[in-house]
Amino acid sequence: MMLKKLIAVLVFAITISSLFTPMGDKAEAAYYHKKAISVAKANLGVPYRWGGMSPRGFDCSGLVSYSYHKAGKNLPHSAAQMFYTKGKRVKSSLRVGDLMFFGPNKASRPTHVAIYIGSGKMIQSVTSNGVSITYTTNSYWKPRFIGAKRI
Repeated sequence: MMLKKLIAVLVFAITISSLFTPMGDKAEAAYYHKKAISVAKANLGVPYRWGGMSPRGFDCSGLVSYSYHKAGKNLPHSAAQMFYTKGKRVKSSLRVGDLMFFGPNKASRPTHVAIYIGSGKMIQSVTSNGVSITYTTNSYWKPRFIGAKRI
């Protein structure tokens, strides 16, 4: 009888303690990816500004850096630095929040970065439209895709 009570107390203690453990890595990542995308979407229509990192104007890496900073992750203000120094290379399919990198050709250094938002779309800041959403299959961007990183 004493053993049954001891087991019941242990099961109860484990159940209670699991309620107070921190979020797992995947849950935390899902949170900051969604938060960064939400910040970027709140800035739709903001004009492109070379070197811009604020809602007064963004360049591509400025939008990504700003959005992830608001979500609690610090990234450099350079597409190439993000690509070479941050995250893990995506080798299979993209996930929401992955960073997509582009350049003049597939063998070049990245000169542009966007955030994958799901359903084959990405959010970015470009000279022609400012902060905007486009398809990853866009005829301009698709041939310039270099790779993706998971932050």
